[in-house]
Amino acid sequence: MLNYTINANGQLIDLGTPQVMGILNVTPDSFYSGSRKQTETEIAERVEQILAEGGQMIDIGAYSSRPNADDVSTKEEMERLRRGLRILREKAPDTIVSVDTFRADVAKMCVEEYGVQIVNDISGGELDKEMFPTVARLGVPYVLMHMKGTPQTMQEAPHYDDLMKEVLLYFAEKIQQLRDLGQKDIILDPGFGFAKTLEHNYELLSHLEALQIFELPILVGVSRKSMIYKLLGTTAQEALNGTTVLNTICLMKGCANILRVHDVKECVEAVNIYQQLYKNNL
Repeated sequence: MLNYTINANGQLIDLGTPQVMGILNVTPDSFYSGSRKQTETEIAERVEQILAEGGQMIDIGAYSSRPNADDVSTKEEMERLRRGLRILREKAPDTIVSVDTFRADVAKMCVEEYGVQIVNDISGGELDKEMFPTVARLGVPYVLMHMKGTPQTMQEAPHYDDLMKEVLLYFAEKIQQLRDLGQKDIILDPGFGFAKTLEHNYELLSHLEALQIFELPILVGVSRKSMIYKLLGTTAQEALNGTTVLNTICLMKGCANILRVHDVKECVEAVNIYQQLYKNNL
């Protein structure tokens, strides 16, 4: 695993050791029903669970990005996040928190009002042209994900003439735009399941090392996604084993500085086993 360090509000985080990011969805319609947390009690219990199981980061989202998801207004997204972040900060004031949003105003609110340290944007700045200037001004690490279209349209026959070439060109252009604005910490997310067929997802996985050309940390988000359960003919509820397999593959490739997951305990165990193997140079 390559050594990277990011500055999260003055706290240096070593990403040479893979970090486990637990998902906190304050939504009624996320694709995995087990992740939906709406009441204050559910949110508090989820925060406590992530930390008790060894998660080092929490990614909070209030807008479902599953294919064909309903649109949510900026006002509604902010209201959901304010409630969730208030509880999160009461339970875990010092935890590294990432906000999953493609809206610059939402990101700004979360950083300025609740001290959120990372902005995780599924759209790579495509859905809000103010996102890049905003995160650069805020000075927080930015997760740059690859996607085409919107959550409502991304799975309508996605096509690539050369998948890896197009993904690499996308990242090269976006990284330069961010650097030109003064953005310091950038984390790449290949966007598994976003504007990609089953075959696209596994082609991307098989060539994941190609992203290391940018010398930036990589976030992997495959947790319970359709690339697992559609391949195996099951459901998101039955995709834990497949998730652990894919996370382990990404770790062994040296391409998983951050693993974004629903099931924290199982992922932490995979990281610990990987670390032991790496330590002994087997």
